[in-house]
Amino acid sequence: MISGISTHAKAVSPQTTIVGVEPSGAASMAKAFAVGHPQALETVDKFVDGAAVQKVGELTYATCQENVDRLIEVPEGLVSTTILDVYTKLALVAEPAGALSIAALEVYKDHLAGKNVVCVVSGGNNDINRMQEIEERSLIYQGLQHYFVVNFAQRAGALREFVNVVLNPDDDITKFEYTKKVNSAEGPVLIGVRLGDAKNLDRLLERLAEFDPNYINLQENQRLYRMLV
Repeated sequence: MISGISTHAKAVSPQTTIVGVEPSGAASMAKAFAVGHPQALETVDKFVDGAAVQKVGELTYATCQENVDRLIEVPEGLVSTTILDVYTKLALVAEPAGALSIAALEVYKDHLAGKNVVCVVSGGNNDINRMQEIEERSLIYQGLQHYFVVNFAQRAGALREFVNVVLNPDDDITKFEYTKKVNSAEGPVLIGVRLGDAKNLDRLLERLAEFDPNYINLQENQRLYRMLV
């Protein structure tokens, strides 16, 4: 798409700045620009499936080298937030690749004051079954949703103690899974916490460390996160 748009735009308006946008987990054109030729990415996050390219084509790369002025990478979490905002505020259904250009406005906003900007929103094939995943990614990107593995004492009132001692007043538990162990005084619990305010995370982590010094923050261990959550 950017090959055709940039070729036409530069032909009729050479002064127009062309900005290409890629998801951070599949920035294959940025990789090609960095090394001077198309090169396959070692890993690709396929969330933005319409733009999840492992290696860009030779012709597309050459065209972008000639016509594209800048490339921007957008985190998948920001794409998710944008999808929800566009649907809520504009009643438009955009798939992840379709929302890329609007999401880039947040990343590039310092360069846009006083300028005319055109975003290409192409692609509305968003499966409604993906909305839960999209919301989840958005909340994690905003710093509101967190998951931990925490040791709980296997006795009545342990959860109440956690809520009263660890959580902030406006936090909520969104997931709580454990299996009671026979003849064990404590056991691991998978717990999801949604913060009322992302700024309260540090204080929550301090209290959580007092509750269980060996807790696991699943945001820091993506392999465990994918397996458990």
